[in-house]
Amino acid sequence: MKIAIRYYTKTGNTKKLAEAIGSAINVEAKTVDEPLTEDVDILFLGSAVYAAGIDERVKEFIENINVNIGKAVNFSSAALIKSTYNQVKKQVEQKGLKMSEDEFHCRGAFKFVHRGHPDETDLKNAQEFAKRIVN
Repeated sequence: MKIAIRYYTKTGNTKKLAEAIGSAINVEAKTVDEPLTEDVDILFLGSAVYAAGIDERVKEFIENINVNIGKAVNFSSAALIKSTYNQVKKQVEQKGLKMSEDEFHCRGAFKFVHRGHPDETDLKNAQEFAKRIVN
């Protein structure tokens, strides 16, 4: 099974999740600046909310996918909203790709809100989530 992990972060929170997922399933986590170059069965796609929306670089990454993907799996962190799932799903499905109903989300620290998150428990939960998805 071929698996890829891509993420975008401004604060480092989503990077922590991406690296935790990668360590659990032995796949290198890369930023959305690195395009997919081969077909994958599962694409773990990480994002966060900035000014009430996903960043344009995540949208551009999705738009520029030119390989086959079995399914995209969302993971995210955010200080104020529940997750980025609906926003990412909209972009993925507009591209004609399949979005998994499974997702991982946890709180992310922003200024004085949710300090310390994602914490060790969040990272362990992200690892368990990833293992469950690939097995």
